[in-house]
Amino acid sequence: MLDDTQQQDQLARDAAAAFQAQGLTADPATLQLLFTEARTHYGWQDRDVAEETLQELYEIAKMGPTSMNQQPLRVIFVRSDEAKDRLEPCLFEANRPKMRAAPVTAILAYDLNFWEELPHVFPANKHAQDIFKNNATAAQVNAFRNGTLQGAYFMLAARAVGLDIGAMSGFDNAKVDEEFFHGTSLKSNFLVNLGYADTSKIFRRLPRLTYDQVCETI
Repeated sequence: MLDDTQQQDQLARDAAAAFQAQGLTADPATLQLLFTEARTHYGWQDRDVAEETLQELYEIAKMGPTSMNQQPLRVIFVRSDEAKDRLEPCLFEANRPKMRAAPVTAILAYDLNFWEELPHVFPANKHAQDIFKNNATAAQVNAFRNGTLQGAYFMLAARAVGLDIGAMSGFDNAKVDEEFFHGTSLKSNFLVNLGYADTSKIFRRLPRLTYDQVCETI
């Protein structure tokens, strides 16, 4: 007789096997939406982004895998004029008008104390907290790595729900941390402008490195 946890595990395995058996691959339109035709944007239409769209974005992004299901990503959606006034001085000069024009700018951060949630999100290992609780270096490395992974999922999820994106690293992390995360265990990673793009502001697509330049099979 299987206990409740074993039953849940078996149901998950059955569902995964059934899903795998479908042999699904992304259709061309989906690949265009997420990768091949999608662009980084610098200008924005005067068009609001619904709160429900941001919630849908997160519900998709949170499903991306992280080590030990750590999920260190934390997000502040900067939408109001007051919040933009706080964020603007933290940005490099060239990025300020991009942020002001975007309906929403997401501050993507990571929580150095992500391990506090491990008993809930990773119950398979009751001692998982102990790996990070008294090891600040391990906590920082894992928070940054997995938070950055989640940031990538976040951008793809934004495209999946019909938003355009413009990621930015041109800002002072220390200033953002002081302004938005003072006294917390959160650290800023990068920013993502969200909205509906003004396509007249983009440039030609820049070159990508080839398979042979990047990849090796050994």
